[in-house]
Amino acid sequence: MRAIVYETNGDPSVLRLVDRPTPEPGPGEVLVRVAVSGVNPTDWKSRRSAPPPVGWQIPGQDGAGVVEAVGVGVDRALIGERVWLWEAAWQRPWGTAAEYTVVPVRHAVPLGDASFELGASLGIPFLTAHRCLTAGEFMPEKLHPGALADHTVLVQGGAGAVGNAAIQLARWADATVITTVSSPEKARLAAAAGASFVIDYRQQDVVEEVHRIAPDGVHTIVEVSAARNAAADVQVLRRGGAVCVYADDGGDEVTLPIRPLMAPNARWQFVLVYTAPAAAKAQAVVDVTAAVAQGGVRVGEASGLPLHRHPLAATAAAHEAVEHSVVGKVLVSTTD
Repeated sequence: MRAIVYETNGDPSVLRLVDRPTPEPGPGEVLVRVAVSGVNPTDWKSRRSAPPPVGWQIPGQDGAGVVEAVGVGVDRALIGERVWLWEAAWQRPWGTAAEYTVVPVRHAVPLGDASFELGASLGIPFLTAHRCLTAGEFMPEKLHPGALADHTVLVQGGAGAVGNAAIQLARWADATVITTVSSPEKARLAAAAGASFVIDYRQQDVVEEVHRIAPDGVHTIVEVSAARNAAADVQVLRRGGAVCVYADDGGDEVTLPIRPLMAPNARWQFVLVYTAPAAAKAQAVVDVTAAVAQGGVRVGEASGLPLHRHPLAATAAAHEAVEHSVVGKVLVSTTD
C-alpha cells in the first residue's frame, strides 16, 4: 500500500511517500481502506516534537473509508461498512495518511450515507467541541436536540475547525450561540455554521455585545485563546459558568483574577481530547454520529468550513497549510 511516513521529527519535508505492506488487523481491530484523511494541528505538532513510536509513524488521527477485514473477536458483518475514524494514530504507528490503516473496532464508527469528506472532518474537532459543550456545571453529559435549550454558549474563534464544530453541535442541541471572529469573511463563515450572533472583536467590544445579547452571562465558553481572552471571559460568565480551553493560540500562559471568579463559582476546564475521560469520549462518538445521521453536521463552504483537498503525495503541503492556520478543513485523498 502507499503510505506517508516520517522516521524523524522535523518540518513537513520529513514526510515521505513509501510502499508498505498492508497491515493485518489484530484481535479486536479492523482493517480500513481509507478514502479521505483529515489533518489536524496535533498532526504537525506531533511530527515536529514527538518521537515515532516504533521508529516510524504514519500521521493522521482522523479519516473515513470502508472496512476491508476484521480481526479475531470482531463481527464479520462489519466488512463493507462505511466508517469514520478517530484517534487512529494516538500512541499507534498506523495513522490515516495511507491507503489502509488498522484501528481498534470502537475507533471505526458507522458513517451511513454521509460523505467521506464529512467523516474525515469529524474526529478530533468534533470530539473536542463535544467535550467543551458538556464539561460545565450547567451543561448536560449528552447532546441531542433540546439538550441546550435555554443555554447560551460563547465560541471564541468561530471560524476555526473546533469553533465550527462547537457552533454546529450547540445549534443542533438548540443553544443560543454567540461567536467571535476577526474579519468580515470569518463572520460570514461563522454565520453559515449557524451562529445566532457574530461579533467581530476587532470592530466591536466583546463584553458589551455579549451582555447586550445575554444580560445574565453565558453558560459556557469554548475558548481557543485563553491568554488573549481571559479578561473578557471573566466578565461574561454567568454564575456557575465554565470556560473550556482547548488550545493555546495567542499565548501559553494565562493570568486569572481570583475573587471575580470565586464569587460566581466559575470553572476553568482544560480540554485535550486524547486524554479526556473515556466515558466522555464514548458519549461524544455516539452524539456526533447522531448529529450526522440527523443532518445536524455539515462541511464545506456553505456550512462555514471550506474544504482544502490534497492528494496523498502532497501530504506535506497539507500539513504546511494547517501549520500556517489556513481557514477551513484540510483533507488528504488517499485514492488520487
